[in-house]
Amino acid sequence: MTKEQIILNFDPSQPGLADATVFGLPFSAEQSEIIVIPVPWEVTVSYGAGASDGPEAILDASFQVDLNHQDFPELWKLGIYYAEIPETWKNNSNKYKALAQPIIEALEDGLDVSKIPTLQSDLEVINKVCRDLHTEVKEAVLHWMNQGKKVVLLGGDHSTPLGYYEALASKHDNFGILHLDAHMDLRIAYEGFTYSHASIMYNALQLPQISKIVQVGIRDFCEQEVEVVQQSQGRVVVHTDSDMKKETFEGKTWQHQCNQIIDQLPQKVCISFDIDGMYPWYCPNTGTPVPGGFSFEQATYLFNKLAESGKEIIGFDLVEVAPGENDDWDGNVGARMLFHMCGVLAKNNGLKVGEKIVF
Repeated sequence: MTKEQIILNFDPSQPGLADATVFGLPFSAEQSEIIVIPVPWEVTVSYGAGASDGPEAILDASFQVDLNHQDFPELWKLGIYYAEIPETWKNNSNKYKALAQPIIEALEDGLDVSKIPTLQSDLEVINKVCRDLHTEVKEAVLHWMNQGKKVVLLGGDHSTPLGYYEALASKHDNFGILHLDAHMDLRIAYEGFTYSHASIMYNALQLPQISKIVQVGIRDFCEQEVEVVQQSQGRVVVHTDSDMKKETFEGKTWQHQCNQIIDQLPQKVCISFDIDGMYPWYCPNTGTPVPGGFSFEQATYLFNKLAESGKEIIGFDLVEVAPGENDDWDGNVGARMLFHMCGVLAKNNGLKVGEKIVF
């Protein structure tokens, strides 16, 4: 059937089709405007584990998401497709995460890994494997971009989008990152791992095409990260949770804060959303939760404002969702945020998503 025939015969009010793609949608990759690339990876996890299971948890929960989104009621008609990826990604994540744990434990015991040949050798292997993953992710992203698709990345831990940023950098010579997170992620080779989840924004800064990183919700950082910000000559702008809350306590509105954040971004923007930027009760099983944060609605409001601002959203990643053992709450929150962010991307890029439903 053609895409038009599928739309005519599909009932979006019914539960998602079990044999369909993400959100229970009946479209093939070729028929879909948006491609979601899952990257189930968390090799360098140093605290809570589970982010590598995030993409699958979000996929499973997505079948229960009502498609009649208030802001983007016709989004589903565009088609969102959950891409097939190499089995080696998840297998290697499990394999090399186990290899990384003795290195992390040695560091926690105050040992110098460089003086322990077996651990130093394992560290070098892990860094190479992580680099290989980023190259493969870049190739996968470009495969779909070159077919005219809008491509988004679904992690995994926050190390996973580096290859995605490299793909964007091959298409755009100047763009910024709107980074929502509890952490700066500006550590240099954290725990010896060049591609640590805690180093993603430092690694992103090595791409000259990324002209600005605007961080929102930050509430945990180290001295080294502060130095990186101070030496960036304005390339990294930080809005800590403490500073933003102080402003709201003294009368500044979220609308005004969002306008300020958006004004600081260049014309082209990629969104990087670590789910731990929100209040911890939204995704309590995320790897490194920190008290404080912003609400689901504050995040979606900011994204909507960005979509309407005249800036160009060129992509986004959503990372660090980790499922709970006894419930699907984290996956449900992640699935709904993914759906909203797809709507924001589509609307900003001139795709038909329908008029907002007003009651």
